[in-house]
Amino acid sequence: MKKSMLKTSLGVAVALASSQLLASGFALNEQSISGMGTGFAGRSSSAEDASTVFGNPAGMSRLKREQVTVGGAAVIAKSKISGQGSYGGETDGDMVPVVGVPMGYYVKPIDDHWSVGFGVYVPFGLVTDYGSDDAARYWGKKSHVEVVTFQPTVSYAFNDKVSVGFGPTFNRIEGELGSNLRNLVPGGADGEVKIKGDDVAVGYNIGVMVQATDRTRLGLTYHSMVDYKLEGKTKVGYSVPPLGINIDDKFDATLKIKTPESVDFSVTHELDDQWTLFAGSTWTRWSRLEAITVNNELPAGLAANPIGGAFGTISEEQHWHDTWAHAIGASYKVNKQWTLRTGFSVDQSPTNNENRSPRIPTGDRKIFSLGAGWSPNDDMTIDVAYSYLWEEDTKVNNRPDTPQEGALKGSYQAKYENSAHGVGASLTYRF
Repeated sequence: MKKSMLKTSLGVAVALASSQLLASGFALNEQSISGMGTGFAGRSSSAEDASTVFGNPAGMSRLKREQVTVGGAAVIAKSKISGQGSYGGETDGDMVPVVGVPMGYYVKPIDDHWSVGFGVYVPFGLVTDYGSDDAARYWGKKSHVEVVTFQPTVSYAFNDKVSVGFGPTFNRIEGELGSNLRNLVPGGADGEVKIKGDDVAVGYNIGVMVQATDRTRLGLTYHSMVDYKLEGKTKVGYSVPPLGINIDDKFDATLKIKTPESVDFSVTHELDDQWTLFAGSTWTRWSRLEAITVNNELPAGLAANPIGGAFGTISEEQHWHDTWAHAIGASYKVNKQWTLRTGFSVDQSPTNNENRSPRIPTGDRKIFSLGAGWSPNDDMTIDVAYSYLWEEDTKVNNRPDTPQEGALKGSYQAKYENSAHGVGASLTYRF
């Protein structure tokens, strides 16, 4: 029962992002609409607009005018699920609502060497809701997690060839989730576990950009690990109708977790005045997520209760592995006003077949992207982008480890066929 109560629950919900969003694990890619159009192939070497604050802070030195970039993306996900749980329920593939991902950046050149900037973006997020009658309700009924990052940034250009950039990140994470538990007490109705938690932690991004030749530019960006200690509340509700008992317990909960560091390298090469090619790879250290451990501070009365006492410490192994993502892209400058973009990327999933859950039924994915930029004048650019994601079919095979866990949750086996559409738009204004 120590594992079963919140298995794939608090830890996963506060730390992991939906498999339907356009990046692996819990990382979101949607921090730049101009980059989205090329599949983020040139993320650390392009510096198309102020979103380079995230992509590569060294790229701010390439922006010769003060500017603001604001925008957002929406992800429309679809899952086809075939399977069942041992205690019945429907199989609904619409467990991920439409998700919005906002972003905003500002860059100001100070002189020929120094530039400063600021960014607000969402690097991680999760929204899943299976509903009260879904077969997956005992293994992951509802999750809502969001991380918002604020990043002040500075860059320095040594000359017209080499620049560096650095920015500390101030990250706020908050999450809420719920799961059903069957027959929490003998003769009782289904119980429910609801958890809320939040924390603020500091990390940093650092980058270097090199103009290797007149037409080839290289970029390297490092996004640091962020160490969180979430503090919140665990609420447990259950009833025993024959005895006329209704219990609603709430107690403090803590979870320590580290979001992984990543390294992004990309190349931008201008073939001529119209065509530009992009290529890039990203390595992410997902192996940091080996296990999830939740510690709950129980009131004395609940700790002495054989049922409630099992909520004291809840631990689950994850055994994620490091991943690589690769992308290629191209842009075509039709004229002074219009630029067209396209890209293709492949992205590994960090999960494994043994530990995969209905909260994150993710597999390796491929993403095709299209985009366009329109500049009606020298001061303004409007960028739009569209991406289509499809994943390899994945299987979830959640089985109880003990007879007691089987009585509480049963088993859940399902096959997932996931896909998603992403659309985005942004406005860049130069002063």
